[in-house]
Amino acid sequence: MGCELCEHEGGAVIYRNNFLRVVLVDDPDYPGFCRVICNSHVVEMTDLPIAQRSTLMMTVCKVEQALRDVLQPDKINLASLGNMTPHLHWHVIPRYRDDKHFPQPVWGTPQREATRQVPIDKLLKLSLTIRASLESL
Repeated sequence: MGCELCEHEGGAVIYRNNFLRVVLVDDPDYPGFCRVICNSHVVEMTDLPIAQRSTLMMTVCKVEQALRDVLQPDKINLASLGNMTPHLHWHVIPRYRDDKHFPQPVWGTPQREATRQVPIDKLLKLSLTIRASLESL
């Protein structure tokens, strides 16, 4: 049985180095939804050496900050579940009080119809901001 994140990018690649990649997820209900994915098949954070754990979490924080700066959401959700795809990755999801699931998790019961749209130029700015903030990794 193959691994989805070993075989596929997991979204549109915004940034990649030898250790990890940051992708923009194509989810119309959650524009700006990003994933930070280890390139090698690792299942848990504690499978990584401490220095790589730190690099991974710094990346998650930089992606979060870029989302906050560019999209100005009401909240950011961070999640590393891996129950369906046991390959180490973090979800970094901008949330708004009027989004489809708020205050529930994005995988919960919908609370309303999704109406939020983000112009393509803001998503481009987000991608550029994330790349620029990660160039020093």
